[in-house]
Amino acid sequence: MPDPAVLAQQANDPTFPGIWEELVWRGHVHVSTDAEELRHLLAGGPITYYCGFDPTAPSLHLGNLVQLLVMRRLQLAGHRPLGLVGGSTGLIGDPRPTAERTLNTKDTVEEWVGYLQAQVSRFLSAEGDNAVTLVNNLDWTAPLSAIDFLRDIGKYYRVGTMLKKDAVSARLNSDAGISYTEFSYQILQGMDYLELYRAHGCVLQTGGSDQWGNLTSGTDLIRRAEGVSVHAIGTPLVTNSDGTKFGKSEGNAVWLDPALTSPYAFYQFWLNTDDADVISRLKVFTFLPRVEIERLESLVASEPFKREAQRTLAWDVTSLVHGVEATDAAIHAAQALFGQGDLSSLDQATLEAALRELPNTTASSSAAVVHLLVDTGLSASLSEARRAIAQGGVYLNNHKVDSDEATIAGAVLPGGFAVLRRGKKTLAGVFVA
Repeated sequence: MPDPAVLAQQANDPTFPGIWEELVWRGHVHVSTDAEELRHLLAGGPITYYCGFDPTAPSLHLGNLVQLLVMRRLQLAGHRPLGLVGGSTGLIGDPRPTAERTLNTKDTVEEWVGYLQAQVSRFLSAEGDNAVTLVNNLDWTAPLSAIDFLRDIGKYYRVGTMLKKDAVSARLNSDAGISYTEFSYQILQGMDYLELYRAHGCVLQTGGSDQWGNLTSGTDLIRRAEGVSVHAIGTPLVTNSDGTKFGKSEGNAVWLDPALTSPYAFYQFWLNTDDADVISRLKVFTFLPRVEIERLESLVASEPFKREAQRTLAWDVTSLVHGVEATDAAIHAAQALFGQGDLSSLDQATLEAALRELPNTTASSSAAVVHLLVDTGLSASLSEARRAIAQGGVYLNNHKVDSDEATIAGAVLPGGFAVLRRGKKTLAGVFVA
């Protein structure tokens, strides 16, 4: 369930003429159907809109968070959200640029549907006249026979148009090619929009700009089948200033599930945002008003060393996703690791999560500090480790190590952890076997 206190603090910025203008300012609109029509539509009475999330993993990630925040901003403007988790499309997966997806079992997908529905519901209000409604496309896809699918839906699609979709054409030009299964994905997503239009009067779909071919599959289908025009918004793919894809590191997504990306790692991810990226991140991922973001922008230019914008970003987004208590724990853990707090006062789960993010090693409870410095990479050799200790630059659990014969015996923290630090900022973790 969503945190009522968090939702109550969220608001759109009243200095904009309407929600469309705010979406544009925040950088949420990369491509769309008729922009002027959308501006009028969103400025009028409540409409129903949707965004889909496929259960191809047990958690949503930061790319999905962009969509959830767009949905929440539209809900705050009075519009009615439908949160679709794709029990049927998740069995297939949208085409990737290079190779076929590994198909997950039906039981796995069903389990993941539950996880994602719980995550979606945390970011959207279930109260009031425009409460979120969760839907699962397996409900209308499973009863449909292959003959009915081909007759009732397939007849509206032209193969030539389908071949021109970016995701399809990229695969056709690759060595892997594309299966009929993934080729058909765009039809299933288009059918979702048609079903939601018929059942709920849905007239807007949002999604990432890389999904634009699938988004327009739905708008085209509704135009052909129902003779009406509906809309789509494609948000930009959020990338870092150097062009690298946002939310990826070594191919690993930053997940919203704390079991997959700890609140500590999540907080540090945002805290380490580059100056060149932090203002755009504040626009996309927070509900801070324009005047506050502009104030932080001036501080990035005049006093970048204070990193107030990064600390604000890290606090806001981590609190949004994991709650205030977990965010406080992550901040206290970081302070304690760098000698500004009592390590023994940290809860074990937070400390362990923090140490997993550092260079670390496993050792016995009587391991020598000099060997641990080498094992964790804090020193390149035993002789270098001994010099570092002699120079007073090595700390064990924030206490200076004054002998090169020191061990960790008697210094192991509750839970079987120890923290090594060389100098002010270089840290490593020790897990006692």
